[in-house]
Formats: sequence, C-alpha cells, structure tokens
Amino acid sequence: MANRTFVVGVGMTKFCKPQKGPDPSAPTSKDFARIAIQRALDDACISFNDVEAAAVGSISGPQGQSSLYQMGLQGIPIFNVSNACATGSNALYLARNFVASGMHDCTLALGIEIMAPGPLGGTITQKAKAQKVRRNRPCTQMHLKLAVPLLP
Repeated sequence: MANRTFVVGVGMTKFCKPQKGPDPSAPTSKDFARIAIQRALDDACISFNDVEAAAVGSISGPQGQSSLYQMGLQGIPIFNVSNACATGSNALYLARNFVASGMHDCTLALGIEIMAPGPLGGTITQKAKAQKVRRNRPCTQMHLKLAVPLLP
C-alpha cells in the first residue's frame, strides 16, 4: 500500500517574456531555479537537509545537477526527466512516487522550461539544437521554474 503523499510547499518565479535579442540584465536559468527552490523550501518550512532526492524536468536538456549544485544541494540522487509537454508532470510524478513507495520521506520536484520566441513548430531534435545554441544568451527565452517539496 502506498504512503499518502502531500505537496507541502510551492515556489514559482515570474514569467519572462521571450525577447528578440539578449538582455544581459535579465536573470539566468540558474537564478530562476534558485528563487523557485528557495521559495518552495520556505513555503514548506523545511531546509535543504530535509530533501532526500530530486526530480528535475526540462525538455531542453538535463538541468538538475547544475540547478541544485549551485545552491549546495548535493549528495542526493537527482533525476532528470524529459517528456515533451508532460515533462513537469513527470518530474512531479517521479518525486511523488519516491515518497509514496517509502523510498524517501521528502523529495523535490523542479520544472524548468526555456521557450524561444515564436510558434512551437519543429522537431525535438531541432529544438534541442536551437536551445544548445541559445543557452549562452541569458533571457532571450521564457523561463518558468516551479519547485515542489513532497512529504508523506
């Protein structure tokens, strides 16, 4: 029988509208992740030491380690997931199942999406190549970070 599982805190950042060109004053993806995670931990009244595992969803490539290591959250398993429009849901599903199974008592789900301006056309491969090129240009895309700690 699965343990009952609850979302005990939520942290979210503002939406950053995709720009035509780079904005050097805009926060980076790591900045947004840090803000969302800290807000979620504060909302849940827990600390980094309480988090036993994390699931991080991003269609533009693995971002879990870079997002969490910069905050000092190391020494835990970090799972990167990618599943098109269901990426964030998959991160939450994985983190929830870690708690429900009894494997962990507290997990963190983080969703990170970087959107380019314009329509959503193209293949995953084309988008991944485009994202790789754009990663070095801060805030030319929309960033959404959502962090959710889960407890039984």
